Amino acid sequence: MHHRVAPGLYALGHPTPESPVLVTANYTLSFDALRGALAGIDGYILVLDTLGVNVWCAAGEGTFGTAELVKRIAVTRLKEVVSHRRLILPQLGAPGIAAHEVKKQSGFLVDYGPIRAGDLPEYLKTHRATPEMRQVSFTLPERIMLIPIELIHTVLPTLAGALVLYFFLGCLAALCLVGAVLAGSVLFPILLPWLPTRQFSTQGFIVGGVITLLFALAMILGAQGALGWRIVDVLPYLLIMPSLTAFLALNFTGSTPFTSRSGVKHEIFTYIPWMGWLAGAGLILAIALVILHLSGV
Repeated sequence: MHHRVAPGLYALGHPTPESPVLVTANYTLSFDALRGALAGIDGYILVLDTLGVNVWCAAGEGTFGTAELVKRIAVTRLKEVVSHRRLILPQLGAPGIAAHEVKKQSGFLVDYGPIRAGDLPEYLKTHRATPEMRQVSFTLPERIMLIPIELIHTVLPTLAGALVLYFFLGCLAALCLVGAVLAGSVLFPILLPWLPTRQFSTQGFIVGGVITLLFALAMILGAQGALGWRIVDVLPYLLIMPSLTAFLALNFTGSTPFTSRSGVKHEIFTYIPWMGWLAGAGLILAIALVILHLSGV
């Protein structure tokens, strides 16, 4: 999304050769969070080229890594800028950095600062992180903060799909789609710590299944005709909508402290095919039902 800062060395305030050097990614929000937290502090920010990805994700991918850090130290001629040989890295960047290799190849020691940039002013006073500075929280307000960006990405496709369903299948069908999307984008992050199972996909299936089942019951009770046909008519929703919710739930794997890179890869390769098969089966069943109804069955 073009949220990138040019890699290099940046001055904060009026630094001297003794001023601290803090390392971050070239994702704009990471850079802005760091320099915002250091307002009034003189120092340097060494920005690595992580292709516009934040520290935590870039460390997992390897772009916030040893080779890039050593390269950036050399390119910026950092040894000529500061008199000390110590770097402060964010703790969440540790998976990508081999500190002993950095020392061996560049001569700089690596210190891991606190998880959150807001704790840096206190950390810089003693260069010691408290246990609280080492812990990742994921409270309800922090989870709610993730919702708007998810809605931005889904609002237009959801409205388009809801309009199509409204004109062809009625209001409840359109509301069912909206409910499935909101279940994956809004309810899921709110309920995340209390949902059963460990996989985001199965948790999404559960949330989406409950929401879809409520709409399905409303459709069955509000429709006319034989009960058996009314139940069959809602089966496509029960196959498609929970799969959609589960797919949206996977978006949160990269923004929580509950996942790992290997776990996410395993979950994607295991459950996305199931989402596709279930949604595809639901679509085929829906087309078959439309043909049957048009033929007078």
